[in-house]
Amino acid sequence: MGLTKQYLRYVPGPIFNVIASLKSNAVFVELRAQVGRYVAAGACENVIIWDSKTGEKINTLLGEKHCVTVLKTSPNNRQIAVGYEDGVVRLFDLHSGECLVTFSGHKSAVTCLSFDTDGMRLVSGAKDTNIIVWDTVSEAGLFRLSGHKGPITKCCFLESQNILVSSSIDTLVKFWDLDTHHCFKTLVGHRSEVWDMVVMKDDRYLVTGCSDSELRVWKIRFPNAEEEDEKQKATPKKARNDSDEEEKEDDDDEKDDEDDDNSILQCTKIGTILRQGRDRVLSMTTDASRSILACHGMDSIVELFRFHSEEEIQKIFSKRQRKFKKQNPDSKEEFTVALQDEVLRIKSIQASAKVKAIDIYVSSKEELKLLVLLRGNSFEIHVADTKISNKNEMTKVGALSIPGHRTDVRALSFSSDKIALASASGESLKIWNRGSQNCIRTMACDYALSILFATGDRNVIVATKTGKLQIFDIAAGRLLEEIPAHEKEAWSVAMSPDLRGIASGGADKKVKFWQFELVPDLAGEQMEEDGRGHGKRLSLAHTRTLQLEEDVLCVKFSPDHRLIAVSLLDSTVKIFFVDTLKFFLSLYGHKFPVLCMDISYDSSTIITGGADRNIKIWGLDFGDCHRSIFAHEDSILGLQFVSKTHLFFSCGKDGKLKQWDADNFENITTLSGHHGQVWTLAVSEDGKYVGTAGHDRSIRLWERTQEPLVLEDERETQREAEADQALALGEDRVIPGIKAGEEASLPGRKTVETERAAERIMEAVEVHKEVSQQLAEYRDKLDQHKQSGKDVSQTPVAPQTHPLMVAYDTTDPDRYLLKVLRQVKSSEVEEALLVLPFHYVCSLLTLLDQLLQKGWETELVMRILLFIVRVHHGPLSNTPSLLSILNRLQSVARKRVDEVRDRIGFNLAGLQYLQRELEEREAVQLFADASDRVKQKRKQRRNKDKAKQRAILTL
Repeated sequence: MGLTKQYLRYVPGPIFNVIASLKSNAVFVELRAQVGRYVAAGACENVIIWDSKTGEKINTLLGEKHCVTVLKTSPNNRQIAVGYEDGVVRLFDLHSGECLVTFSGHKSAVTCLSFDTDGMRLVSGAKDTNIIVWDTVSEAGLFRLSGHKGPITKCCFLESQNILVSSSIDTLVKFWDLDTHHCFKTLVGHRSEVWDMVVMKDDRYLVTGCSDSELRVWKIRFPNAEEEDEKQKATPKKARNDSDEEEKEDDDDEKDDEDDDNSILQCTKIGTILRQGRDRVLSMTTDASRSILACHGMDSIVELFRFHSEEEIQKIFSKRQRKFKKQNPDSKEEFTVALQDEVLRIKSIQASAKVKAIDIYVSSKEELKLLVLLRGNSFEIHVADTKISNKNEMTKVGALSIPGHRTDVRALSFSSDKIALASASGESLKIWNRGSQNCIRTMACDYALSILFATGDRNVIVATKTGKLQIFDIAAGRLLEEIPAHEKEAWSVAMSPDLRGIASGGADKKVKFWQFELVPDLAGEQMEEDGRGHGKRLSLAHTRTLQLEEDVLCVKFSPDHRLIAVSLLDSTVKIFFVDTLKFFLSLYGHKFPVLCMDISYDSSTIITGGADRNIKIWGLDFGDCHRSIFAHEDSILGLQFVSKTHLFFSCGKDGKLKQWDADNFENITTLSGHHGQVWTLAVSEDGKYVGTAGHDRSIRLWERTQEPLVLEDERETQREAEADQALALGEDRVIPGIKAGEEASLPGRKTVETERAAERIMEAVEVHKEVSQQLAEYRDKLDQHKQSGKDVSQTPVAPQTHPLMVAYDTTDPDRYLLKVLRQVKSSEVEEALLVLPFHYVCSLLTLLDQLLQKGWETELVMRILLFIVRVHHGPLSNTPSLLSILNRLQSVARKRVDEVRDRIGFNLAGLQYLQRELEEREAVQLFADASDRVKQKRKQRRNKDKAKQRAILTL
């Protein structure tokens, strides 16, 4: 057996450069008893909480693999619900940052989340057209609602009724009765997609936004509730005012329009609000009181509206009516409340870039704070200092943009001491501290294509899309020189091995060689005064030019400074001698242009990767191709060797970073993390760190550990992961008792975790059966031994405890089964039970009977029991051996549930008594404090009077 080559494992490290992802929104959160200062924003798979005043990162809520799509805070501001791209919803604690519960029900990305007024229920909508209502207290799903034909865009609870409103891009708005789990009303008045909606002002208004520039306003009424209020008030007709008569007329009109609609809710369109933007509505939001509406489209304008209360509407209507009668005394026209009486437009806000999402907060002092998340990886906060009106000005009080680039990072480079990392994008160059991931310097630059640190790590050279080479001074944070190197794009720059110059290649079919030189710094007098320099700065002197027949895409020196490799647009790589620039080799074999390449430390091997998704390994002695590897599923954009080894990394548009061995042509490991294309990579001098930048705006560090990596084990782990994924994404099950296509169904879905939970339950049933049989045999032998009167030395030996029971720290098989059931996540119990075969269900039913007899975990046992009986009702009722068990369970279950109900009622009464005691104490304390304040004011008044008398006597 030959020796196995060992490798060291690379693990994911920190993620930075992301302020807020494009796929997610941002919301205000309450931390340290402050609202309006801290902002939570989705950053790839994590959620980052930022301090808008200091720009610091307060906390990070860690996700797993998939990107965050939507955020929503709970009404008590203690939890935040996070929806992900794979359909998972997680509930986090804002103070500790821990994940409280995970809900798995959707098959695609979650698009909207909403809490009810108490925060007890959470509703989620997704691209799979389904709506799921979750119970945040019992940590389980309640039901799934199906009816829309397109992705869900918004879900809202009506506070006054147990009703859910949902909108979708199928142009429909549906009203769902949460008691009966069915849709009882559908609005079909939209001609295009409903992109967002909000419920305003005590559930009286519904505002929808579509693909045009109008906001449609609908009036919501509950006829049954209004009739009850009228009966209670018993107000005579003569005492009714004009507004009541108008409401009655509107109701009559609605009844005429909806003769066949006997639902508990009536929704009528009362008008439209014209927005300033001409494109579609992107999102809308309201404050906590649902009186302020903020909306925006695809542009940079955010518009604010205020919905008046009933008293304000009546005042405005009366004023307009009096004015009209004064101007037209002979007119007999009847007045009705118009939409302009109910809605007030507040001044619009012009953001600095296109808006992605917004959030709004109104303080107790009527100070309006508006959070504007921009598409350029930044956000702004605007504040209105005065009372909310159409005359107040919104002032920009904060913005966060320094910790991230506005556009995708296109180039990365490590410094020679691996302390600093330089990143360049379409608008700026940033220098990062690799250890703390803090941005040290930010300098404006042109669209960058390639970047490197100059000798000494004090300067950075950037090759730009305009063909210029820009030299930056890191210490001073300024642009030193801008050299027009190429007539078109400067695609690549490479450092010469002697560290005395660089080579640049561009689309003008030229490779230019440059020498470092120090020139007088005309703008460096300030540096001389500070003692930081002697009036010299770095510059580049053009020495030679290599003219080629095609555009140059990449340039690389061999480490021995003998050869230079140039990739061309004709899909070939030309190799020349550095000293004479004579042609040496031509490497052809790629079907598309080579976009990246690198040469090993011993100058014996060159690797090339291109748009044909292949990596080719060549020998530099004769130009022979050692191996061609189909490496990525899309174009390869980055290749680099690890120093002093033949190991190299590659990245591509498929979003993966892969490590390879150029000697045996093996794929060592695949590192997944980016959500989109990976544009570039950089490997540190010692190979300990690998940096990547992608289309998701993130810069990720990958760190080498001392953990050995064995290829066979890695392949086995990868095959198991693929098998689990295929099992979880298999065909949908046919659930007994639930017909396909119904509006209401089970909320969960099959995942790898539910399959494993089912396996643990089946294993626990088998272990319980085996251990119970052994204990029964032991008791029989023990009874026979006692009856025979044999010697004590011949006493039967007790069976050994099962290893799994030892792991669960118990010797009782019932306790072991209960612990296994308790460890299944509450949101996955139903899905795990659906996987169980029927003979395991029968065995589990018998064991649940034993647990109920002992009164252990009545709530959990009853939940499992009721679900099993509901799903398998037919087979269970037709099994004669189970009828006696079912009859016994019926009586025992009622008894145990009554005990739990009595216990809860007793505890609730005790808590209410304690609450009344505390309220009485607080009332007494408040009265005492008020009397003390009155005495203190009187004392201050007497002191002032005495001071005045002394002043008069002195005069």
